[in-house]
Amino acid sequence: MTLEVDIKKTFGSYSLDVSFKAEDEVFGLLGASGCGKSLTMRSIAGIETPDEGRIVVNGQVFFDSEQGINLKPQERKTALLFQNYMLFPNLTVEQNVAAGIPKETPKSERDVIVAEELQRFDVAAFAKRYPAQLSGGQQQRVALARMLAARPGILMLDEPFSALDSHLKSVLEQNLTGLFELFEGTILYVSHDIDEAVRFCDTIAVMEQGKLMEIDKGRELIENPKSLAGIKLGGCKNAPDAVYVDDHTVYCPQWGVEIRTSQVVPKDVKAIGLRAFNLSLADGPGEGVYRMRVDRVSDSRFDRMALLEFLDRREDADELVGASEQEMHYLHQRVFWRIDAGVGKSGWDELPNRGDELWVRIPEGKIYIVNK
Repeated sequence: MTLEVDIKKTFGSYSLDVSFKAEDEVFGLLGASGCGKSLTMRSIAGIETPDEGRIVVNGQVFFDSEQGINLKPQERKTALLFQNYMLFPNLTVEQNVAAGIPKETPKSERDVIVAEELQRFDVAAFAKRYPAQLSGGQQQRVALARMLAARPGILMLDEPFSALDSHLKSVLEQNLTGLFELFEGTILYVSHDIDEAVRFCDTIAVMEQGKLMEIDKGRELIENPKSLAGIKLGGCKNAPDAVYVDDHTVYCPQWGVEIRTSQVVPKDVKAIGLRAFNLSLADGPGEGVYRMRVDRVSDSRFDRMALLEFLDRREDADELVGASEQEMHYLHQRVFWRIDAGVGKSGWDELPNRGDELWVRIPEGKIYIVNK
């Protein structure tokens, strides 16, 4: 079972240009809103038509601009699950599940398939109900049953949990895990959530502005990102621009300081990444230690996020802005530091507060370096 995609499509100033191959696995498209991941999925399903390129699923050519092949959506044997599940409100549960089965399938066989999938996803008791009479979790299970009932060559899921609260999401994720275990073939999974992608996907492709920036295994993407998009999507709070100084030093104009790194710095370095929990408090000056002031703090259940300003910025640093000015520019010039509430002797009372001046260590072995 394979998926081969090599397509281009232009909308005004926006261009989609992606090329990848997926095997019998869960292949994730990870990126921010508007990066092109859903457009890629819709092109595979036949809802959108690329300007040029080729799409092949399990040896069947869905689209080939040179050969003039462009199968209709109903000819493509795909199953696409949207965020809102797209159940037919005027059909019962069993009718919804049957809707995706090819019309030429004999009724006796169709009934067997529907019964199997209703039983598999534990919705047989709701067979005669309508979608409006079901909970969100029940609707999702019906949508999943309809997907498998269609006996598709590829499954595609477009951010199926984006509108759910965390508790319901954790419950419904188990439904999806069961589906993935049952399906033999390629599963394409679109998400903007790195944790979700890592949980479900064998391979993850990072997308930005219509292009694939890197493709890797989930753990490798987190521990060794190869692009600025990968750093940001991997949950790294600090990702300033960087300029080459020497093989183990970069200058960050937004921060106004030089940062040492144990990793070799390429001359075309673009940015560095530093996770907020990798900073630590120091007793005083030293290697990799900087004098900083706490500009802002915010608390969550188990930790405090402190926003730090470097106090010994170089004269050629970007002009420092205040919190009342452009928010994103303000944030890019500060360092995010996440501190566990349990690190202090008295818990919360011992954590840094706004206005505190501190010595903070940035470990050179925890710096990510990317050149794209």
